[in-house]
Amino acid sequence: MTGLRLSALTAIVAMLAGPAAAQLQLSPQPAAPQPPAKAAPKAAPKAAPKPAPKAAPAAKAPPTPVPAPAAADSGDDSTADLAYGAYQRGHYLTAFHHATRRANEEGDVKAMALLGELYAQGLGVPQSDANAAGWYKLAADRGDREAMFALGIMRLAGKGGPQNREEGARLLAAAAKLGHAIAAYDLGLLYIEGNLFPQDLVRATELFRVAADAGSPEAQYALATFYKEGRAVPKDARMAAQLLSRAALAGNTDAEIEYAIMLFNGDGVAKDEAGAARLFLKAARKGAPVAQNRLARILAFGRGMEADPTEAIKWHTIAKAGGASDLYLDDYAAKQTDDIRKAAETAAKPWLDRIAATRN
Repeated sequence: MTGLRLSALTAIVAMLAGPAAAQLQLSPQPAAPQPPAKAAPKAAPKAAPKPAPKAAPAAKAPPTPVPAPAAADSGDDSTADLAYGAYQRGHYLTAFHHATRRANEEGDVKAMALLGELYAQGLGVPQSDANAAGWYKLAADRGDREAMFALGIMRLAGKGGPQNREEGARLLAAAAKLGHAIAAYDLGLLYIEGNLFPQDLVRATELFRVAADAGSPEAQYALATFYKEGRAVPKDARMAAQLLSRAALAGNTDAEIEYAIMLFNGDGVAKDEAGAARLFLKAARKGAPVAQNRLARILAFGRGMEADPTEAIKWHTIAKAGGASDLYLDDYAAKQTDDIRKAAETAAKPWLDRIAATRN
């Protein structure tokens, strides 16, 4: 299930360590210019402010199914399989019909959770937070961890009913205890936030570790920042690199950047400039300004990949438009020929147009 996320809290990890806080250890080749001693500006995001509590808008009353006295095991039931099969194929109305019958006639927990998801996302039915919360609650009360997580996030956000952060945290804790990785991660963020509970970085790392071991890239990245800086755990560059490697492999962009820096510098892992360059390129293509900046420097120096002034200036131009300025690369670009600069500007234009479009 897609589920909802703690969008207002995911930036809190930046209070401890923002993405790409380190600089590449670049020294010029004989023919390359020497960069200034000052490090390139960091691109760490600022922690998002906690939204003010507000009541959810009025919505339709939650559904009133006819539950069975106890949760039925639907694992071998063909109707439940039909509902989830239809959901996975994108046949949401069919999934809704099968799940509704199963939930009302059999009291099936998984069908209830699926109906909550359909209403939450507006898939096959009109979107309704109230109906989603109603179905999620029925499933959560019967022990479904996905429903606990989803309802917990809704309670924290004040969706489908009044905001209740205490109840939301309780539901996240219950889901985490049942092995829900994202619930454990989000609960860890609440311990970092320090509003609902007293701030407890040790407890946060414990929860991040649970989620990281369960395969959450976000938790792997967050835990790596603790090991990298020695907060609440002993400082351990090797452990940080291992966690970042796992998160990067799963496609976490911040982890790709941080792990690429560690690879390039040989920090906690065997030095691999070519591997670092590949990761920077991957993250740069996804639109990460810090990765674009580091890639531009690599292309300017010819470290990890062949030097290419046109590509270096292109990525520098794109990074600057995204907020990652670099005085050294400004000077580097000014020393190139007009033809190189014009070619770089032409190559960067589609990116610059997209960036401008997102701001309008």
